[in-house]
Amino acid sequence: MSYQNILSEADNGITTITINRPNKLNALNKDTIQELHEAFKAANKDKNTKVIIVTGRGEKAFVAGADISEFADFDIENGGKLAAKGQELLFDFVENLSTPVIAAINGFALGGGLELAMACHFRIASDNAKMGLPEVSLGVIPGYGGTQRLPQLVGKGRAMEMVMTAGMIDAETAKSYGLVNHVTSLEELLPHCEKIAGKIMRNSSVAIKGAIKAINANYKDGVDGFEVEIKQFGKCFGTEDFTEGTTAFLEKRKAEFPGK
Repeated sequence: MSYQNILSEADNGITTITINRPNKLNALNKDTIQELHEAFKAANKDKNTKVIIVTGRGEKAFVAGADISEFADFDIENGGKLAAKGQELLFDFVENLSTPVIAAINGFALGGGLELAMACHFRIASDNAKMGLPEVSLGVIPGYGGTQRLPQLVGKGRAMEMVMTAGMIDAETAKSYGLVNHVTSLEELLPHCEKIAGKIMRNSSVAIKGAIKAINANYKDGVDGFEVEIKQFGKCFGTEDFTEGTTAFLEKRKAEFPGK
């Protein structure tokens, strides 16, 4: 499938999705959100894709925010619809994918950009990265899950400060907060993500799918995460991956998971 605002490349079990609007610092507009949805959906369905990496084109920005010109004249109803549709199409969609998604933050990740990164399963940043939710400086609040995912990752107090001040934090601060897992040089960012992806791909994709569901369940209102874990744990026993994994362990050899 051809895209106007993104690039999607698959190689050796990894699909790399790149937001390709460097002249706009990769800002998210409605067309880009739709294309990202389609690209994530296709990668998740691709049996050869075991890990997805999402990043931004160029050396300045992962995603520097939403395209403000698209909603500057919205009213209350349209604003609510904008947030609801965006969360459904992209942010909640990415969080609940069965394929692991790594955000490679290569510069500014602001507003919707940080919200996209937080929707991914985990994040790795280059040392030039800057992160923040500056929406209140525009008279609005984060609307793509930022007020929910940021406190889950960094704690309520730090999230309150970041949102209220509309300020940015650097990569090392983000790492100390638990917002990103690792910090690398810009040159090593994608290779480092690919190295971690390689470690993920050695394991059972079926088990990883169940683990994602169980971990996410802990953050959903009205859902008992322990019950979800029990269900997903039990389902593993009916998979070919479980048979191969346990057999390989007992035979003291490397498992070759069929992904079934």
